[in-house]
Amino acid sequence: MANLINLERVSKSYGVRPLLDDVSLGIAVGERVGIVGRNGDGKTTLLEVMTGIEQPDAGRVSRTRGIEIGYLHQGDELVDSHTVREAVLGGRQDHEWAADPTTRQVVEELLAGVALDRAVVGLSGGERRRCALAALLLSRHDLVILDEPTNHLDVEAVAWLASHLVALPSALIVVTHDRWFLDAVCQTTWEVHDGAVDSYEGGYAAFVLAKAERQRQASASETRRQNLARKELAWLRRGPPARTSKPKFRIDAANALIDDVPPPRDRMELQRFASQRLGKDVIDIEDVDLARGERVLLDHATWRIGPGDRVGIVGVNGAGKTSLLSLIAGTLAPDVGRVKQGRTVEMQHLTQALDEIDPLARVLPTVESIRRVTKTLDGQELTATSMLERFGFTGDRLTARLGDLSGGERRRFQLLKLLLLEPNVLLLDEPTNDLDIDTLTVLEDFLDSWPGTLIVVSHDRYFLERVTDSVWALLGDGQVSMLPRGVDEYLERRSASAASGSLGAGPSSGSSPISSASHDAPSAAVDPSSPSAPMASAPVDGPGAGGGPPKARPGSAEDRAARKVLARVEKQLERIATREAELQAEMEANLTDYDLLARVGGQLGELAAEKDDLELEWLEASELVE
Repeated sequence: MANLINLERVSKSYGVRPLLDDVSLGIAVGERVGIVGRNGDGKTTLLEVMTGIEQPDAGRVSRTRGIEIGYLHQGDELVDSHTVREAVLGGRQDHEWAADPTTRQVVEELLAGVALDRAVVGLSGGERRRCALAALLLSRHDLVILDEPTNHLDVEAVAWLASHLVALPSALIVVTHDRWFLDAVCQTTWEVHDGAVDSYEGGYAAFVLAKAERQRQASASETRRQNLARKELAWLRRGPPARTSKPKFRIDAANALIDDVPPPRDRMELQRFASQRLGKDVIDIEDVDLARGERVLLDHATWRIGPGDRVGIVGVNGAGKTSLLSLIAGTLAPDVGRVKQGRTVEMQHLTQALDEIDPLARVLPTVESIRRVTKTLDGQELTATSMLERFGFTGDRLTARLGDLSGGERRRFQLLKLLLLEPNVLLLDEPTNDLDIDTLTVLEDFLDSWPGTLIVVSHDRYFLERVTDSVWALLGDGQVSMLPRGVDEYLERRSASAASGSLGAGPSSGSSPISSASHDAPSAAVDPSSPSAPMASAPVDGPGAGGGPPKARPGSAEDRAARKVLARVEKQLERIATREAELQAEMEANLTDYDLLARVGGQLGELAAEKDDLELEWLEASELVE
């Protein structure tokens, strides 16, 4: 198949640092390539050399005659004096563009909430980014190049973009730190490092396995990087079987790397350790109302977060995720109700804003002023220098002025400072912004052995699945709803709501009957007798306020029938819990049998669906019992 662009022995340097050194590669018609690498290692430079924005210092770049290239830069080229309609749709009126299904879908997905006749000059950074992406997708190209396209997109929009790009006939090159997106879209992965570009077949999961195999064959001596690769591989093998079912190369040798490696995170061990520091009560949100202007974010919401809980929060942009974290942190007061923190809680909150810093202060002395030595869960002592090196501050960056740090470096520095304060409750609001994959892997490794309560808001699906044990959603019904099947269930509910025309509605749009907190992982059964069982989602108001069906008279036929239903459903839930435990044990005993894992995973999905139906039936019956 013909290549659209070829690089032949290309070199490019900035100052004394070579970013590309004798690189030869090409992009073929219809090929989809993901580019990964540390910040500053030359990913964007590679794109600019390929497209002709930058000329190579040596070597040759050839392009197919007449090639049409669409390039989404990290900045945008929108004209401030234009309206959104002019910038994205070429000024076409609604009746002109809405007749085309593809155009309509792009506008609905990427420009939701943005008025088409609004001036570009008044848009936020995220809105400008989505306008630029929409404009590019609505034009025809032979090659589409996207530099960090998932920035400012929520989980739902990222999933839509992945499916849209896979359906495009054009070739694709994408630079992103979103590893789920890489797996969903890319057929090939290029790693840019040390002036070289290494090519791997497949998406991110295949890249991790192939890279580990290459390191094993070469007897790589980088012990720390090997340990991180082993832990990442261990998690991939224990995760959804689809992650490792499709690579074309042999993975036997790579699997040898992770023999006898402990699980990436022992959740029960973390809970026991955290309970000693935190006690039983951590965060209780009790019957809370919260509104922003006319938008109701929480309505009689109750949510309890316990010691050692590792929680991910998802929702569309504007659903109230950041407000929920501020509520938990105590920097935002509820309109009604209360938020109670446990007496032993030591909380730190990573916001999306970068901290104010002294631009003349230097990296290492600033960290040493917080803590010179920190201890990990296994008792290992790490100096401030070691911690900084783990977070990518090496060589002259250890003594760099804070004012000279890039946005990504400042984000890493801000996160490290919070961790060194040794909180036992950590709130992370979009922690993956501006972090490269190597830094994300280090952060995930650190959080694996961190024993506190973790609450994460992120659009990075891979990161959520990697570091949290349960996923909760703000679905627009005023509740915090648990999603037993995680992000997949969230996307299914949003899709069902869109199909029914009731996005953000209550139970009719698929909201979970378990909308107040159970602290168990998604696979755990709900104990109907516990305080966090489905009854916690029952209407707060009494019958006189229209809060639910009237109770049956005690001893009446209706009351007896409802109690029989409750008894039957509770037995069935116990049966499902037992069967789930058996299937989980079977999976753990056969971690390399991917056919078995797929089959058992399907059975677990069926059990989860049956459990959802039973919990709804339990809830309906419980509302009739006095």
